[in-house]
Order: sequence, then C-alpha cells, then structure tokens
Amino acid sequence: MDSMLDYPPLVCALSFIILWRSALIGAFVRNKLGLLDENERDVFGVVQAALLTLLSLLVGFTFSMALGHYDQRKNYEEAEANAIGTEYVRADLLPTPDATRVRELLKSYLGQRVLFYTTRDTMRLQEIDARTAKLQNDLWSVVQSSAAAHSTPTVALAVSGMNDVLNSQGYTQAAWRYRIPAEAWVLMTAIAISCNLLLGYGARRTGKILFLVLPLAIAISFYLIADTDSPRRGLVSVRPLNLISLSQALQAQ
Repeated sequence: MDSMLDYPPLVCALSFIILWRSALIGAFVRNKLGLLDENERDVFGVVQAALLTLLSLLVGFTFSMALGHYDQRKNYEEAEANAIGTEYVRADLLPTPDATRVRELLKSYLGQRVLFYTTRDTMRLQEIDARTAKLQNDLWSVVQSSAAAHSTPTVALAVSGMNDVLNSQGYTQAAWRYRIPAEAWVLMTAIAISCNLLLGYGARRTGKILFLVLPLAIAISFYLIADTDSPRRGLVSVRPLNLISLSQALQAQ
C-alpha cells in the first residue's frame, strides 16, 4: 500500500473510479429496492449527513498530519545545513592537517546530502546512502583521532559539532520514513465509499454526471494528502535550498 501511495496521481485516479462506481452501485440497488418513503428519507438524511461530516473531519485531520510531516522534513533540511555549515567553521579548531581533511570530507558529504533530497531512483538512493555512511565514518574517524591526540576544549567543540552533523542526518532519515498510517487511509476510503453508496441510493433519479461531483472532490482531496505526504514523488516536496546555498558558498571559497 505504501508503494501505491508514493504515486499521488494513481491514488487520485483509482479513488475517483472506485468512488464513482460506488455511487452507481448505490443507484443500482435503489432501482432494485425502490425509492425511500418520506419517513425513511428523514432517517437516511441524518445518516448520510453524519457520514459526510465524519469524512470531512478525517480528510481535514489527515491533511493536517501530512502538512506536519512536510514541515518536519523542511525543518530538518534547514537544521542539517546549519549543522554542516557550523562544523565547517569549527574545523579551524582542529590541527591544520585534520582541519583540511574535515573540510574536504564535509564538501563531499554535503554533495551527497543534496543528492539525497533530489534523487528519486531507488538504486541511486541506495548508492547515496552507502557513500553517505562511508563519509560519516571517515569524518568521525578524523575528529576522533584528533581528539585522542589533542584533548583540549577547542577540539572537543569540533567533536561536538561533528556529532550534530551526524545526528541531523539521522533525524532527517527518520522524518522521511514517517508517513500517514495505512489504517487512516483504509478508514477514509471505507467511509468515502459508504458516502458514495448512500449518494447513489438516496438520489431520486439517476444522473451519472451528478454522481461525478462528490467522487471527484474526494479524489482530489486524497491526491493532495498523498502528494503532500510523499517525500519524493509528490509535487509538494522539500527542495534542499539551504543545502544547495551552503554548497555554493563552500565551493566559492
């Protein structure tokens, strides 16, 4: 299910088709069972209004959750750029050979972090993750050996900054893994199908064009939620503007 949700247009198309067919099925059942009388229609209207209200609340809450995940990814991108930039400056606190090595590694590491945000191919992402892990090991090895040879407060500050660099990458990875739970999608879909079944069943006459309105509105809502919640495939995605700006600044030095 997660793989399908990584393709928001597919979510929109499938949602529309399923919900539209649900409305047509409701109309078919109504034709078989006959129209509701006035007493039944009053109760039916209450149930239909309750389900539509519940659906609107779920869509609103879920969209809010997706926006929260997007904001979290954006904030961690900024934090990661700040951590790398700070450590690049703190490299001056290390002995000259170690400082030069750390700066070179940080530039390479920064390039990999930019690629992490801009790459969509799964195989390339695995290669980027492997190179990132190797660079992290190299960076930590340099500052660790420097701290062992020169146990001073200034070197400790550089070590602390490197720790922030490594932690910020871990926070980013965790934020990109957090998605809207599958159970929430199942619940929304079930209620949306129920609403469209009732729409078709409660209609006084069959109008296939009229049955398109609610399914289309819900499908667009599902698309916006899936698009915002998808870190890589959505139109609403986090661009590494801070990391790119930092990379350009460091390359200019």
